[in-house]
Amino acid sequence: MIQPAKRVHEVQEYYFSRKLKEVAKMKAEGKDVISLAIGSPDMPPSKQTVDKLCEVACLSSEHGYQPTIGTSELRTAMAGFYKRWYGVDVDATTEVQPLIGSKEGILHVTLAFVNPGEQVLVPNPGYPTYTALSRLLGAEVINYDLREDNDWQPDFEALERMDLSRVRLMWTNYPNMPTGGNACRETYQRLVDFARRHDIVVVNDNPYSFILNEGEKLSLLQVSGAKDCCIEFNSLSKSYNMSGWRVGMCVTNPTFISWILKVKSNIDSGTFRGIQLAAAEAMNTNTDEWHQQYNIEVYRRRRVIAEEIMTLLGCTFDKSQVGMFLWGRIPEKYTDVEQLTERVLHEAHVFIAPGFIFGSNGRRYVRLSLCAKDEQMKEAYARIASLDW
Repeated sequence: MIQPAKRVHEVQEYYFSRKLKEVAKMKAEGKDVISLAIGSPDMPPSKQTVDKLCEVACLSSEHGYQPTIGTSELRTAMAGFYKRWYGVDVDATTEVQPLIGSKEGILHVTLAFVNPGEQVLVPNPGYPTYTALSRLLGAEVINYDLREDNDWQPDFEALERMDLSRVRLMWTNYPNMPTGGNACRETYQRLVDFARRHDIVVVNDNPYSFILNEGEKLSLLQVSGAKDCCIEFNSLSKSYNMSGWRVGMCVTNPTFISWILKVKSNIDSGTFRGIQLAAAEAMNTNTDEWHQQYNIEVYRRRRVIAEEIMTLLGCTFDKSQVGMFLWGRIPEKYTDVEQLTERVLHEAHVFIAPGFIFGSNGRRYVRLSLCAKDEQMKEAYARIASLDW
């Protein structure tokens, strides 16, 4: 009898993949479900970005395989992006690698740095893919706690007490998802120091630094010497409204880039040239005013409604959160978060994410996405308000 590989049993189907099947079934039954669960921007990229894609797609010569390292135009734009927004100098030839989104980057970096049986530090709560891909590739996942009473920053004293002898990678994600905890310069400085002293590669996943973040945009690579021991991911999915285009990047030193490229070149054959040139156009030409409108003003309006929904649900939350979600602690009357989320889904037909999917430290929390039209969010509030609370 044919059986799957053992690694298939190391993971479960992604929660949102499973739950969206249930939501699709409800919709097929005529139930209008509003999703406030997933962080996929509902707004379009800039006009010139789409125009560039169409322009290149109309050229018969532009549909062949592309170099795995990416076009020079895209790498130059990515280096310019880091200089413009973070003040970080990046060599476009040797220090940046375009990715087909951060999920691909998590795969390639783990393959490049971690042998089966070695350990990876993963935040709890955190992005589930850090855990899933580590397990698929035979790494041992060691969770480190993020706590509300520590502003969702790493507890470095607790980290220092761990046996770190087999740890190769540490995943971080600031501004944080799902908690909305902001990036902090002190945290970045301590991460670089931690990486140096323990010979651990710290990988910071940084796609949210534009969203509802009107202060200084921070990057781990702003810390002196960070490139020597750290990698940073960034992405056009969230802040450029291009989640379906699958364009991301990793930035680090030339040696690390060469190892990642060696893995990547044996797995994929690059991205359509039109997408690469359009992504470069977005990074080169989207104005400060465009970013203010799409990354601040729209989400600020929606955040007000999300806070009203959280209050209606009896949840408490930190108003200083940034990013495209709102993270709230559920009332003590619920023994399990799904008592709340399942009732909201099946009685109000509003889909919100239970925090346990991000780790055990999220089991008393829910997450609301701001990636729905204002009218949909107002309707979600009205439906939830109509229930007997």
